[in-house]
Amino acid sequence: MYIYNVTANVQEEIHEEWLEWMKNEHIPGMLATKKFSKALMTRVMVQEPMGGITYSVQYTAESKEMLQKYYREDAEALRKKAAVFGEKVVSFRTELEVVSEQ
Repeated sequence: MYIYNVTANVQEEIHEEWLEWMKNEHIPGMLATKKFSKALMTRVMVQEPMGGITYSVQYTAESKEMLQKYYREDAEALRKKAAVFGEKVVSFRTELEVVSEQ
């Protein structure tokens, strides 16, 4: 199992708008690709020196192949939709392989 983790720092001035967009549009759009079985959104409880509010969204994929299929078929279009927030949201992505779950 793989986790596609997206960490985003959001400027406070657009925080509420971005959060609603994530919950009502972006995450449902990610799940609608059928490449991920679930999504977990968390708030990072660390004060960033650059300010803003930081979140981590973890999308679970059943295999590396499914994650690669997401990159090929869906990633570009979904990222373009997120571009509406411009530089007020800074994101980075990480792939995680689940080694053990207890």
